[in-house]
Amino acid sequence: MKIICIGRNYLAHVKELDNALPTEPMFFMKPETALLPAGEPFPYPDFSKEVNYETELVLHICKTGKAIDEKMASEYYDAITVGIDFTARDLQNQCKAKGHPWEIAKAFDSSAPMGSFKKISGLKHPEDIAFGMKLNGEWRQQGHSRDMIFSFDRIIAHVSRFVTLNEGDFIFTGTPQGVGEVHVGDTLELFLEDESLFSFCIK
Repeated sequence: MKIICIGRNYLAHVKELDNALPTEPMFFMKPETALLPAGEPFPYPDFSKEVNYETELVLHICKTGKAIDEKMASEYYDAITVGIDFTARDLQNQCKAKGHPWEIAKAFDSSAPMGSFKKISGLKHPEDIAFGMKLNGEWRQQGHSRDMIFSFDRIIAHVSRFVTLNEGDFIFTGTPQGVGEVHVGDTLELFLEDESLFSFCIK
């Protein structure tokens, strides 16, 4: 199992971090150890002073494939959830400045909490999936899949050119605007459409 993450996939988020607009999906990976066990708090890492939340829709890959045609891509994912791509922003900025990879800022242990998966066919609006996150009871991020720069199918086609997708893999599909810091004692609650999927605290 692997976790593939898409960066800079919402225009407003690209602008809020003053990044360049991508011309094709850009991706990086997190290891299996990035998963946060259900019901566990997120342990604030001792190597960062600026951990940011990035709320994202997460696809479940249901079929193994390589070099998948975009027209056939929808056959390769069947369920979706919401997750957080935790980012050590201070370390990421240092990596960017030096031209280094981002792994220490993105792939650290417990940096990818996710909720339970829901069948896409059972959603109210599968063509435009709403999602969001409340921090300490207040909305901080709300997004819609219609606002993605690159669609699910485009992501599947692009990533599978370079990396074989295996059944059971996860793809984080990018975050909308509104990213920000978390602190010890905070509680995050994640939503898919109008359903609260899960919550957890920062310790």
